[in-house]
Amino acid sequence: MINVFQPSLGEEELEALREVFASNWLGYGPRAKAFEAEFAEHIGARPEQLLHINSATAGLFLATELLDLGPGDEVLLPSVSFVAAGNAVMSTGAKPVYCDIDPRTLNPTVDDVRRALTPDTRAVLLLHYGGYPGDVARIAELCRERGIALVEDAACAVSSRVGDEAVGTFGDIAVWSFDSMKVLVTGDGGMLYVRDPELARRARRLAYHGLEQSSGFQKARVSHRWWELDVRDIGRRVLGNDMTGAIGSVQLGKLPGFVEIRREFAELYDRLLADVPGLLLPPELPAGHTTSYYFYWVQIDAEVRDKVAADLLDHGIYTTFRYPPLHQVEAFRQEGGGPLPATERTAETTLLLPLHHGMDAADVHTVADEVRKSMERHTGPDRPGAR
Repeated sequence: MINVFQPSLGEEELEALREVFASNWLGYGPRAKAFEAEFAEHIGARPEQLLHINSATAGLFLATELLDLGPGDEVLLPSVSFVAAGNAVMSTGAKPVYCDIDPRTLNPTVDDVRRALTPDTRAVLLLHYGGYPGDVARIAELCRERGIALVEDAACAVSSRVGDEAVGTFGDIAVWSFDSMKVLVTGDGGMLYVRDPELARRARRLAYHGLEQSSGFQKARVSHRWWELDVRDIGRRVLGNDMTGAIGSVQLGKLPGFVEIRREFAELYDRLLADVPGLLLPPELPAGHTTSYYFYWVQIDAEVRDKVAADLLDHGIYTTFRYPPLHQVEAFRQEGGGPLPATERTAETTLLLPLHHGMDAADVHTVADEVRKSMERHTGPDRPGAR
């Protein structure tokens, strides 16, 4: 099976884990902190602004707590978002309000966001679809003008940039995912960025039970009763650990090579599929934008898309669509809000093809050949293409 996503791990990651095992400390410690510092350098931030956590999902929940969201508050987000975003917002009692998207990039524009804002909007939760930065710079400017917090779900955008600025650093809070399907993987794991220093300190407390001092051993050096608790916030335990941190450090060193391979395969798809009637390829990136190449998506007439997916699966090629619109999911459906025509149209026409750095060029040719055959089978010369 040629999968949509697949990690790439090797002896270097195993050696890093051996060193962690030999240290006899597996929890959050020096390796996790080193990974934070290295990732901070990667995005141009300060280490104290970063926290290695057990998942990007945990980071989204932390973000809602850091912003003190609750009943009566509204959080604006694209409906094409991962389910974790909906869960994080709904868990606070706040109301998700959905904005529409650009039908080609599947990212909201600043105008999409502006149209959906209300007097009760407390935060915008922005997904960078497939690693594309989208209109993040102008959306961040709009949020600053309105006094609204911006949370960036950069799970797909581990190496995406606008000019010299890393995606994830435009807003107030950001999360990245390192689960087993991402570009940089640690098994489970993520990273949290918090712009404000005091809020970053609070994030560390919330991520470890609300404790002001996380280590009794360290406290023993300054207190004669080091076992006593100092709880400033009601928190939970969502920290990463030295095992995931060690793997993350190795993967971060490999990240430029991973992204380059993905770029080459995306460009190969572009060349192989450019002349297939009825098939729209991903849009070009604006000048100055770079992407992690997390998704490669094509758009096909809604009557044909599912047939093509079925054909590919029959030939050992797994495809999918991410992310099914939240406003069509019962748990997240809300009254009010405007129509979302582009969201609903793209959910019926978009298909993700396999793209990962564990593939080779022969896999790309195989996928492209089967896409071409399927499109020819299901679209005659008089059939319309993707609309």
